[in-house]
Amino acid sequence: MREREVVMSFVVDSVIMFSSQVLFFGFGWLFFMRKLFKDYEVRQYVVQIVFSVMFAFSCTMFELIIFEILGLLNSSSRYFHWKLNLYVTLVALIFIVPFYIGYFVVSNIRLLQRKRFLFACVVWLAFMYFFWKLGDPFPILSPKHGILSIEQLISRVGVIGVTLMALLSGFGAVNCPYTYMSYFLRNVTDSDILALERRLLQTMDMIISKKKRIAMTRRMMYQRGEVLNKPAGFWGMIKSVTSSSSNGENLSLIQQEVDALEELSRQLFLETVDLHATKERIEYSKTFQGKYFNFLGYFFSIYCVWKIFMATINIVFDRVGKTDPVSRGIEITVNYLGIQFNVKFWSQHISFILVGIIIVTSIRGLLITLTKFFYAISSNKSSNVIVLFLAQIMGMYFVSSVLLMRMSMPLEYRTIVTEVLGELQFNFYHRWFDVIFLVSALSSIIFLYLAHKQAPEKQMSF
Repeated sequence: MREREVVMSFVVDSVIMFSSQVLFFGFGWLFFMRKLFKDYEVRQYVVQIVFSVMFAFSCTMFELIIFEILGLLNSSSRYFHWKLNLYVTLVALIFIVPFYIGYFVVSNIRLLQRKRFLFACVVWLAFMYFFWKLGDPFPILSPKHGILSIEQLISRVGVIGVTLMALLSGFGAVNCPYTYMSYFLRNVTDSDILALERRLLQTMDMIISKKKRIAMTRRMMYQRGEVLNKPAGFWGMIKSVTSSSSNGENLSLIQQEVDALEELSRQLFLETVDLHATKERIEYSKTFQGKYFNFLGYFFSIYCVWKIFMATINIVFDRVGKTDPVSRGIEITVNYLGIQFNVKFWSQHISFILVGIIIVTSIRGLLITLTKFFYAISSNKSSNVIVLFLAQIMGMYFVSSVLLMRMSMPLEYRTIVTEVLGELQFNFYHRWFDVIFLVSALSSIIFLYLAHKQAPEKQMSF
């Protein structure tokens, strides 16, 4: 009777998990069709399936973290689905997605299309070599683990994913207050925009005038027979470029002036668009929603400074937190105020809210970043390769998120997560995140400072 109840409980839990995976798969499918591939014809459904499966299993890992905090499902069922999700994700990240990336890259090369399967295997073997050599410089190897053990695979995926997370987090921590705060907006007036537009129109008039001169000169040359009687061959072409027409017009010199003016017009147009966007942001910052985002900008600027300071402290003193920040914050508050407070009860609920916010913002932020990246570099030939590459990044990002999110969970909820991930050097990954985050944040500060300083100078030069 007891065994039957356990089996029924496992079946019910599995139905819940697989049903949620179907929903996540459908959401990934819709995101693929409505966002990524809305301007392209879907020719390779295997790319769409791989992307949606990777998205579904990545979201399922976050779902299991929430179930772990809430105590939903049986512990043995959660452990089984943790193992299943991790193994499927790792197989996709290490074997399936890299092979298909190599396959579609080779398919775009006409000389290799006949033996594309063979060359795709060669590309995958090269990936496996560099992927495995990645573990040599880092303290993530353990001689007691097998070659294909889950620890060996997660440790290498974790290095790549944590590096990616730290780079995005460092840039986001700096770029977010820079984008939201009205303090960094340039003072743009209508007269500035009108002056730049007038300069753009004058440049366009000069381009049209010089092109008319070129067209009229060529017409007169044609009527006089200069074009028909010109010498043929290479020297004739050189002579036609370097010589002037009979009325003294140097066509090559005028064409050079037109090229320079067209480049100037492009720069003026981009600057005009930038001024219009800045003017709209200034008007938006005066609204209630704009003031709200301005307040968020100040909040995130304080968070950015605090995060950079804490990352520096952790690196200098080789420090890694042992307790989750929620429990630690509640304990400090209780001891400071001297009130009776159920730390365990409230840490569970606050941790659930905190982890939920982290999960939602991580998924949303990554999807927005992937969409912008795809639109920036995709084309008809490269779209399949780029989507698979984004699926690879997404899988590594979410696996690393689980690895780092473990520290945000109270100690009693880390048990299954720690057992599933294996005997990893968790402290190394937190220190590595701090190092890359600090480098990314400081580099972003320098880059945005130079860009912000250069913008007014460019405006003054125009």
